[in-house]
Formats: sequence, structure tokens, C-alpha cells
Amino acid sequence: MINDFVIRFANVNGTGSASSNYLFAKSIFRMGIPVSPKNIFPSNIQGLPTWYEVRVNEKGHLGRREGVDLMVCMNPQSLAQDVKNVRSGGYLLYDSTKTLHPEFIRDDVNYIGVPLMEICNREFTDPRQRQLFKNIIYVGALSALLNIEFAVLEQLLVEQFKGKEKLVAPNVKSLQLGIDFVKNNFKYPLEFHLERRDLVGDQILTDGNSACGLGAVYAGATVMGWYPITPSTSVADAFEEYCHEFRIDENGKHNFAIIQAEDELAAIGMVIGANWNGARAFTATSGPGISLMNEFLGLAYFGEVPTVLIDVQRTGPSTGMPTRTQQSDLTLCAYASHGDSKHILLFPSTPKECFDMTATCFDLAERFQTPVILLTDLDLGMNDHMSQPFVWDDKREFDRGKVLTAEQLDTIGRFGRYLDTDSDGITYRTIPGTHPTKGAYVTRGTSRDEYAAYTEDSAAYKRNMDRLTRKWNTAKNEVPKAEIIDEKNRAGIVYFGTSNYAASEALEKFKSEGLDLDSMRILAFPFGKEVENFMDNHETVFVIEQNRDAQMRGLLIDELETNPKKLIRILNYDGMPITADTIYNQIKEKVSVTA
Repeated sequence: MINDFVIRFANVNGTGSASSNYLFAKSIFRMGIPVSPKNIFPSNIQGLPTWYEVRVNEKGHLGRREGVDLMVCMNPQSLAQDVKNVRSGGYLLYDSTKTLHPEFIRDDVNYIGVPLMEICNREFTDPRQRQLFKNIIYVGALSALLNIEFAVLEQLLVEQFKGKEKLVAPNVKSLQLGIDFVKNNFKYPLEFHLERRDLVGDQILTDGNSACGLGAVYAGATVMGWYPITPSTSVADAFEEYCHEFRIDENGKHNFAIIQAEDELAAIGMVIGANWNGARAFTATSGPGISLMNEFLGLAYFGEVPTVLIDVQRTGPSTGMPTRTQQSDLTLCAYASHGDSKHILLFPSTPKECFDMTATCFDLAERFQTPVILLTDLDLGMNDHMSQPFVWDDKREFDRGKVLTAEQLDTIGRFGRYLDTDSDGITYRTIPGTHPTKGAYVTRGTSRDEYAAYTEDSAAYKRNMDRLTRKWNTAKNEVPKAEIIDEKNRAGIVYFGTSNYAASEALEKFKSEGLDLDSMRILAFPFGKEVENFMDNHETVFVIEQNRDAQMRGLLIDELETNPKKLIRILNYDGMPITADTIYNQIKEKVSVTA
């Protein structure tokens, strides 16, 4: 097999393996071969097992795949489970400095013993170097076994240690030690290995959280209020990094503010206040943070204040598994807060979409004067993905929505903050300080009339709620449209977010077997007319999602009044990214019943 395998590294958290494993993945990418790495790590600081899984696939299938072809076992604590996870006929590379206990020997697995610690003790004297270079030695061994070009690895090390050139030589030496041992003791390369291709093009390898941070900068965001929570913290880190690059003027003035609040509720309160004052502000959090932010999300919805929130979903409920992925915040985000409230949601699938949709969130939030939530997940946010490069049109203008200027205020009579003069549900607002005597109003969470005056009049309250519904209906035509392939088949699949990779691969597998399914990738909520038409035009729709309670299915039923019997649940909620095999097997089980 050429350019088609899965390798998993089993390491101890905190041993410096991350940079070595990334070196391995990036070297494959530099050879022009599609690659998809996944970091599977514990929620503690140091000591527990951590895994790094890399899928190589020449066809460009980037979702996780069942089965491990080559396991690199560097952690005695997880060794028993790691041995079990190797497919029959696969390989296991281990440190043979100590003899492997017979309980870890399988007759159907090929063992590659490399005395890593023995080599390190012989070649290096510093204890820390011995540990770190042990990781590089196994990368060297893999480069021989899998045919990774040495020049690529060497160049990556030069780039990694730019400014610390003295570290290049010992790292190159460690690579060579691993290569030499394999060449002197094993047949190489393995039957599955790498061959250079030109299948990457101009794509980049990056993570969704960094893309969100950069997208916020390009969208004109200058304020971020946040509270640290896995897996969203690196959104704030990226935003700060890019602000230091792009938001400091020639006089050294910082034209941005990043505030770590005392909790999530305070963080979104700061964001609401900054947006109310005319800045573009946002926050980033995960499920537990959304729970805490519910009260202020209701205020922003009812008070109609632009608010942008990035939710990097993780496994719940409660604390759940903080370092595992899931798509389980849909219902929470769609209807966050008590009472009748609905929020615009966007669902990116790639880092480029994280960049693009983050910018779109700010435009939508100001156009509709409401919270807009970008729902990514841990897999997209914290793992590196191949992505089309980010593109920004310098001629693009921010959509600030219906904001009155001082000149406009002078031409109108009495300003009505909640007057629906255009019959689209969207009213005109002012930014504080626009006019010395006109355009002022009180933003409140209590009921008010069209002129922002407090009232408990039932008719006024109902008019306001009905107007918010009109605004919601207007948004259906303005949010990103679903991507649809409709060839008039009886059945179709619906998916969103990071299920994209696995769903596309499963569709290809079904097609090769003569089963054609139409497909729809949902990009936003509320659902546009195209989503409703897709549901109406198919007898059976398999709804693929990564949560237990089929939350997207629930939204489709509630919002479109779709017959629940035609919506078949295809679910994955074990905290690991969904695979094509999961989708294929579940649909295969049910297709005979629904055909």
C-alpha cells in the first residue's frame, strides 16, 4: 500500500513527544501527500497517556479511520491497550532496551524493537537530552521504515530551530541513529510506505482556533473578553498573537484590548458592553461556558446588541471529557437563555471556513443586532488540518447594519430604537456619542415599546416578540446556504461541521457499491428554504451528528416540522472524531429497513 495507512504514537504526556510527532506529520505533508493528524491528550498537565494519530491517504480522505497499521509504543501504562488496537498483520514499534513481556505479544502483529534508551544513554550524557532525543530517534527509525525523505526532515529541523542553530546538529544526529539501526536490523521500507506526490498544492496545515483568531482580526475585532477553558483557550492566544502583529500602530499604541475576566458570565458581559459602544468584540468558550453565559445571551437577544461567540465544543455534560470532541452544544446554543430566544449559528468544517465564518459572524451580528455563535469543536479547533489558504479581499467593507449617523438623526423626527420601519424586523440603532441631543436610548432586558420606553403593556410586548420573529425569518435568507447534491435519489444524508470528512468518504464507499445517496451539508441556523426543500424531497434522510441525542435532527423537526419518522439518527458520541466506517455501518444496518 502506497500512501494509505494509519500510524498512532502512544506517549507519556509531558515528555516532549509533541514536537517530534508533529515533525513526522509535517514531513509527509511536505512530500506532497495528504495527511491528517489528531492529538488525543488527557485533561491533566503531565503523566497520563497521550496519543497522536496520523492518517495518510492519497485520495485525500482526512477523517479518522478505524484500525492502526503501525503503533509506536512509548508508554508502558497504555501498552496493553495499544497492542490490542493494532490491526491484524500490522506493526508495533517499541523500545527494546527492556524485553517485551510475553503478555504483550500477538502472533498476528509484527514487532519492531529499537533500543531507544540504550542508544540515548550511549550517545548523550544530559538526562533531558536523552528523553527528548529518544523521540527524534524513533522518527528517524520511521523515516527508514516508511521512506520519508531525509532532506525534508532535515529542512524542517532547520526551520524549527531558527535562531537556535546549535540544536540542529544533535537532532539530525538522532534522526540518523534511528535510520541506521533500522537499516542494519530490519527489512525496509514496509509494504505500506510513502512515495512523493504533488497532491497538496497550495494548501496549508493549520488548526481552526488559530484561523478563528486571525479571522477576528481581519473582521475588525478590537476587544476580546474571555475566561480560559479547554479547548477554546488557543483562540484567545491566537487573537493576541495576531493583534500584536496587526493592531499596534507606528507609535507603538495597542489598538486592542484582551481582558481575562473572573468568569464566563463577566466575559460575555464585557463583550456585550463593548459592542453596544460600537466596537467589534467577541469571546470564545466551550459548553460549560455557554451554560454560564445563558443569562447575558438572553439580554443580548432581547436588547438586540451585536455579540459574537466562538464555541469550541467538547464532550459533555457537566465537565464531561474536556479534551475530547463532540457536537453536543447545538440545542443549548440555538435557544440559549430562558424564554423565547433563538440565535444564529454557523458550522465550519475546515480552518479556512473558521477564518471566513468568523468574519461573517461579525457582519451578521451587526446586521441583525443579535448574538451569533460559531460552533466548531475540539477536533477542528485544536488539531491541524489541511486547508485551502485564507483569502481576504482588501476592498471588503464591514457590514455595520442599520446604524444612524448624526446627519441622519437630524433629518428624522422622534428616534424609535425598536421601530420596524422597513418591515424586515431589523430596527435602526445608534452608537453612543453619535449626536449631542438625539439618538439616545436605554437598552434594557425588560419589556419596552418601540421607543425603548419601559412598559408592561401586553400588546407592546407581543408586537416586539413578533418583530423578533420577522427578523429571524429575514435571517434565513442571509445566513450561508447549505451545500446540496441532489440527484433525485429517494434517500439522502445530512451532516455538518467536522462530520464532513467522514461523510464524504462514506458517500464514496456507498457509491462504489451502487448505492447512491443525495447529500446536504448544513452551514447555518436558521435553516434556509433550501434545507426545507431537501427534507421535503426525500423519503428518508440520515442525519449524521456527533452527539447522543440527535440534536440537529431535533432542530430540523422543531423548526421545519419535518416528519420525525423519515429522519434516521446516525450518531457518534464517544469523544473521538466520527469515522466513515461508523457512518457506513450504521446506514448499512438501516438501509434495508428504509429502502
